[in-house]
Amino acid sequence: MAALSDKRLLLCSLVLVLVSLLHFATFASSATSSVAAAEALLKWKASLDNQSQPLLSSWVGDRPCNNWVGIACEELELGVTSPKPFEFWFDSIGNLPKLTRLILQFNEFSGPLPPEIGKLGNLRQLFLTRNTLSGSIPQEVGMMRSLIELDLSNNFFTGAIPASLGNLSELEQLYLYSNNISGPIPEELGLLQHNNLSGSIPASIGNLTKLNILVLFQNKLSGSIPASIGKMAALSDLNLYGNKLSGSIPTTIGNLTKLTKLILIINNLSGPLPLEMNNLTSLRNLQLGRNRFTGQLPQQICHARSLVIFGANNNYFTGPIPKTLKNCSSLKRVRLDGNQMTGNIADAFGIYPTLDYIDLSGNNLYGELSSKWGQCHNLTSLKISNNNISGRIPPELGEATKLGVLDFSSNHLTGNIPKELGRLTSLLQLLLNDNQLSGNIPSEIGMMSILTHFNLAANNLNGLIPKQLGECLRLQFLNLSKNMLKGRIPSEIGSLQSLQDLDLSRNLLIGEIPPQLGGMKQLQTVNLSHNNLSGSIPSTFDQSASLTSMDISYNELEGPIPNIKAFHEAPITALQNNKGLCGNATGLKACPKAIPNPLSKRSNQFLVIILVSLLGTMFIIFIIVGVLLIFCRRVRKTEDKPREAQNDNLFAIWSYDGKMVYENIIDATEEFDSKYCIGVGGYGSVYKADLPTSQVVAVKKLHSLPDGEICNQKAFTSEISALTEIRHRNIVKLYGFCSHPRHSFLVYELLEGGSLMKILNSEEGAKTLDWIKRANIIKGVANALSYMHHDCSPPIIHRDISSKNILLDQEYEAHIADFGTARLLKPDSSNWTSLAGTFGYMAPELAYTMEVNEKCDVYSFGVLTLEIIMGKHPGDLISSLTSSAFTTLNMPLKDVLDQRLSLPMNEAAREVLSIAKIAIACLHTVPQSRPTMQQVSQELSTQKLHLPSTLHMITLGEVVDL
Repeated sequence: MAALSDKRLLLCSLVLVLVSLLHFATFASSATSSVAAAEALLKWKASLDNQSQPLLSSWVGDRPCNNWVGIACEELELGVTSPKPFEFWFDSIGNLPKLTRLILQFNEFSGPLPPEIGKLGNLRQLFLTRNTLSGSIPQEVGMMRSLIELDLSNNFFTGAIPASLGNLSELEQLYLYSNNISGPIPEELGLLQHNNLSGSIPASIGNLTKLNILVLFQNKLSGSIPASIGKMAALSDLNLYGNKLSGSIPTTIGNLTKLTKLILIINNLSGPLPLEMNNLTSLRNLQLGRNRFTGQLPQQICHARSLVIFGANNNYFTGPIPKTLKNCSSLKRVRLDGNQMTGNIADAFGIYPTLDYIDLSGNNLYGELSSKWGQCHNLTSLKISNNNISGRIPPELGEATKLGVLDFSSNHLTGNIPKELGRLTSLLQLLLNDNQLSGNIPSEIGMMSILTHFNLAANNLNGLIPKQLGECLRLQFLNLSKNMLKGRIPSEIGSLQSLQDLDLSRNLLIGEIPPQLGGMKQLQTVNLSHNNLSGSIPSTFDQSASLTSMDISYNELEGPIPNIKAFHEAPITALQNNKGLCGNATGLKACPKAIPNPLSKRSNQFLVIILVSLLGTMFIIFIIVGVLLIFCRRVRKTEDKPREAQNDNLFAIWSYDGKMVYENIIDATEEFDSKYCIGVGGYGSVYKADLPTSQVVAVKKLHSLPDGEICNQKAFTSEISALTEIRHRNIVKLYGFCSHPRHSFLVYELLEGGSLMKILNSEEGAKTLDWIKRANIIKGVANALSYMHHDCSPPIIHRDISSKNILLDQEYEAHIADFGTARLLKPDSSNWTSLAGTFGYMAPELAYTMEVNEKCDVYSFGVLTLEIIMGKHPGDLISSLTSSAFTTLNMPLKDVLDQRLSLPMNEAAREVLSIAKIAIACLHTVPQSRPTMQQVSQELSTQKLHLPSTLHMITLGEVVDL
């Protein structure tokens, strides 16, 4: 019966529509056409098993338009949408010659594409994407000369692209990308060779003069780009990345003046770029990275000032930066790293209002840094390492306050480190190593409170190590080696509890090693060699379990080494040339045994006095505690006397008669019998309780320890503190709570819809959540968080926003639940706390700081939002998006959305586009760059009329740029 039920659901989910746009009257009246269509459908029905056929019992006779289940004759179209495995035989597809649309995408149809497909001479749209079709693409596809759109992407096709495709003279969009690939490939891993379309791009493809989109990425295509491509004058989007294409770009590409997107990354293309590329003045997205191109970049590449994304990294380009880039104010992302480009950088770049990322590293650029970089106020990453840049670091850089990465390493910079850099409070990485910088390290560096990587190695810095470094509490890597720093190691460095790698070697440091360094819980590698440190190694290192490597050679240290593996297994080179170290390590002498010192008579008398005093104090404390216990028992007996209820709503008198409510809940759940349990959480189980007053509530019973104590008292009190302060339609309502030696619990309103996670994980449940419902859920969560962050005093931070903690009512209205980890933000406190939340939803900065703020919830909301529109946790997509990997940015948005729903259109499409853009913004790695929940809530409530109403070829990168 279960199997039959599954088949019934599967067949009922099929949507079969026969449509005629131009020949409707003919189709409806023609017995021949009607009979042929009926025969085709009946043949398919006959291929089903005996259990499934009765489900289509209405399919009899030769009139499919008359009451056949699943058939409607409005246009000539056959569409089948089903997310479940289902084999479809195409043998009789040729009996539907007047079909104009065939939509079979997002299924698991298997087997080859039959030659009979070529009989569909009137077909205008063929969508077979996201199936498991295999074999070669038949030449007969070229017989469908009415085709406007052809999408065979994301299948298992093999062999060459048939030359007959050149016969499709009406074709406007062709998608053959990513065959045998189930997701984006991280750019840093290169192209994993799983795709199977091979051979060269046929020259006949140039006959498709009406084609405006050609997408062939992530295959095994080889050979050169055919010169005939220059005949495709209507082409606006050409995407060939991730193949094995070789040779040079044909000069005829200059004819494609309507090109807005040209993506050729990850191929074996070589030679110089043709000068004719200067004609491509409409380009907005040009990506040439990871090829073997030589020569110069086209100087007029941004003559029209429309270029937004420009990538030419990891090639062999020489010559200057294209001169038109200086005034190309539209630029948002630029990668020219890993080439051999030359020229003076001082005047090569201008001011870019929207520039977010630029990497010029690994070239031969010279000259001084321009102060104009400070006026690029949206810049988050500026990398110009491994060049020949000279001069000073401009103080004006301190005005680029959104900078998250600043990398000027391995150049010839001189002068002081500007104190103005202290204004860069969003900075995560400051890399100035391997230059010729001098002077002191500015104390303003302590203002960079979220800095994780700080490298000033191999400069000419002098003076003291500023104690303000101890304020950079999120530092993970600190390297000040190979300078001329003097004085002592500041003890404040011991405050850096996230620090993993510390290198202060090859300086002029003196004094003892601060004992605070031994108490750093994350410290793994320490290098203090080649200094003038003295004294003994602090005993605090005996408890340093995280330490794996320690180099203290060439100092004046003495005494025993700590009794930990990092010292015992250290090579002799890491301990040599000290004053007198001893202990169990290669090359060291054993330490002399200590001679016991018997206590003197006077010492013994002193100890006796101390013990007597302690015993007397303890006796007094016992007396006081006993009196308090007697008093508390009397008060408790008075409070436990029952009172009669005066209201049918027990919770209206909760504080008046808690005992009565307690007993009613115990009775309703039969003392928390498992049959009433509707969910289990981290520190409690949830039960459904039907009370005598006909109220039905949810009761969260806290797990208890054997001694009767609550397992997580802090979570219990946090939830009470948060929920007694707030009332919002999108926040679960707390009726009351009970703290009792036998059972401690909280009582909430019962939300029959269950958790969002449970619904999204259910095949049928997910289908009930259409795009508008999902948008409303996201808006509800955003409104609740905006209220908590901006309308509550003090603000409330949830800290565990995830799909398991979003509950739905019967109208699919969202309610935030589980406030066990919530915190009230105190204005005069540091608001540091222990790590809390659900893995996969926690903000990345929580890996190295315990300071809680509202931007932690914003990040979790971003993850949750993607999960809602994807139908599953976004997983690795998050890291790809936040690193702006080209392979991910070029992924179509439609491929990311929940495949169990049809693609959103019109208003729903605009909603999803807006939601996707907001979600990505919430995932910014720099917390300060994330929007507030108030901004998110307002943005979600505004009209979306300016956004596209179709998502067919919008990429994730274009979503970011909206």
